[in-house]
Amino acid sequence: MKATFGAGCFWHVEDLLAKTKGVKSTKVGYTGGQIPNPTYEEVCTDRTGHAEAVEVEYDPNEISYNELVDVFWNNHNPTTLNRQGPDVGIQYRSAIFYHSDEQKEIAEQSKQALEKSKRYENPVVTEILPAPIFYPAEEYHQKYFKKNGLS
Repeated sequence: MKATFGAGCFWHVEDLLAKTKGVKSTKVGYTGGQIPNPTYEEVCTDRTGHAEAVEVEYDPNEISYNELVDVFWNNHNPTTLNRQGPDVGIQYRSAIFYHSDEQKEIAEQSKQALEKSKRYENPVVTEILPAPIFYPAEEYHQKYFKKNGLS
């Protein structure tokens, strides 16, 4: 099964998800924008509308989509609009890109529960959108932490 998340810089998110039990593979890339086959340089202009995202292939017998969504919520700040930490721009937005009606429902219910919990002082700004075309990022971005001894 497939899941796609945007939670800031994709390097950290990819590394975290790759280490999650039940995740079979990860790929970083760009999604949710207006131009086909964007480059990193184009996405960084903040004019393409793409989010840096991680596409995950997972085994639902080992980890549920709901559990993956929990990993997503617990590892970034979903209340900062178009930013994560020092990274600012639409490409760093918080987003769940769903691949089925079931994923959409789980994501929406999970977001509502998070908002209700009052865990955050500010509102959750995470977008929940149908998964558009995913464009893999350049090879040097794939498994960046692992390749550079940061994992």
